[in-house]
Amino acid sequence: MTMRHPLLSALIPALRRLRRDDRGLALIEFAFSLPVLLILCMCGLEAANLALAHLRISQIAMLVADNASRVRTSIDEADVNEIMIGANQSTQSLALQANGRIFLSDLEPNGLAAPNEGQFIRWQRCWGNGAFTSSYGVAGNGQTNASMKDGMGPGTTAATKVKAMSGTAVMFVEVAYRYQPIVSNAIFGPKVIRYTSAFNVRERTDQAIKNAGNLAAANTARCT
Repeated sequence: MTMRHPLLSALIPALRRLRRDDRGLALIEFAFSLPVLLILCMCGLEAANLALAHLRISQIAMLVADNASRVRTSIDEADVNEIMIGANQSTQSLALQANGRIFLSDLEPNGLAAPNEGQFIRWQRCWGNGAFTSSYGVAGNGQTNASMKDGMGPGTTAATKVKAMSGTAVMFVEVAYRYQPIVSNAIFGPKVIRYTSAFNVRERTDQAIKNAGNLAAANTARCT
């Protein structure tokens, strides 16, 4: 007959009870899964914020183009300032002034005969401190040649670009914004969001921009 050590005899039942004890199992499983859940939650939150930023930037482009096209009779530097301030007020959470730039361009036919016939940018106004340049041209482009024959906008063919009809103008807006993450850029990487919009002017026959209030250049939305 084999004799067991008293300590071993007491230890074996304790080990058996420990093997059957699952009171802390859920807590251990939660501890292991918590990092994964946190990562998934942060990625989901960042994805939602990025999608919302895209929506807001596209709406700003549409808002500025629409409001600029509604100014009747003639358009003034003060009108442009009000339009830009309104765009900023509509989306303060983006900090657009610090991280983005709005380009408002007056696009018209250049009135030249072939082969220089095309579109031109009569004037352009900008707002925001973002270090961006327009992807589609600056004031004066196309005025003396056919460099903007197909108009403005994304794409490489005339079918994808915006053109103004004879005797009228189009308010073409481009918004560029450096995305500001709420978690980290490490999730999706640094991103620049760009959207465009265009509206034909309503009832405005004088397309030249005025400065009835004699605003100083520093108080206007000039691009320089």
